[in-house]
Amino acid sequence: MSRDARWKALLELLVERGRLDVEEAAAELAVSAATIRRDFDQLAEQQMLIRTRGGAVVHGVSYELPLRYKTARHASEKQRIAKAVADLIAPGEAVGLTGGTTTTEVARALAVRSDLATGSPALTVVTNALNIANELAVRPQFKIVVTGGVARAQSYELIGPLADGVLSQITLDVAVLGVVALDVVHGAAAHDEAEASINRLLCERAERVVVAADSSKLGRRAFARICAAETVDTLVTDTAVDEHTVRRFEEAGVGVLAV
Repeated sequence: MSRDARWKALLELLVERGRLDVEEAAAELAVSAATIRRDFDQLAEQQMLIRTRGGAVVHGVSYELPLRYKTARHASEKQRIAKAVADLIAPGEAVGLTGGTTTTEVARALAVRSDLATGSPALTVVTNALNIANELAVRPQFKIVVTGGVARAQSYELIGPLADGVLSQITLDVAVLGVVALDVVHGAAAHDEAEASINRLLCERAERVVVAADSSKLGRRAFARICAAETVDTLVTDTAVDEHTVRRFEEAGVGVLAV
């Protein structure tokens, strides 16, 4: 296992459990305790965790794993979801993309669509995610609009009031949201309130709203609300979603597409 993969796995375990000791982590990853101690020390230097005697704990009370350290958990589901979302978008439309692993896959799925290979523009993409803008900027047939704002290290997203000026001047055909939680009662949500605020603005500027979320995100709550469930036109998720959850969303007026 490479160091990068090992660090990702360690941070994932830490997010799930809140704390890890050296011997436990060494057994989980099938490496030596000395390797884990060195990893913990180096991650602590980057302020990714807090070193303790014999182990480590998460850094801060409200911990969110930065995008660059997220593993490919639910990777195949996210790719299927992304393709299905991309298929909902028509050539020539203006599309808003929030940040996140699933929306990044949506951007990649749009980039390889043959019917979007040409056009003036083939697609207009508005995003506050620097990594998405970077990936799509090399596609000359796409018009890329990046909001202003301050870069958030965890998700590569631009946040803050500087984005308001751009978003207040545009109209979108569709906003595609990546969320950490979506619940019928509590709506779509993110970990960070500033991130949620930008996502909410994208929804308000769009004619329709699509949420791209694997089934592990459904029925969950998170700190910062983006929008009510009724605001969402379509939820694209994976086939592991249970029938009761689908029925509840449909009763709330949300179209559910399980792929």
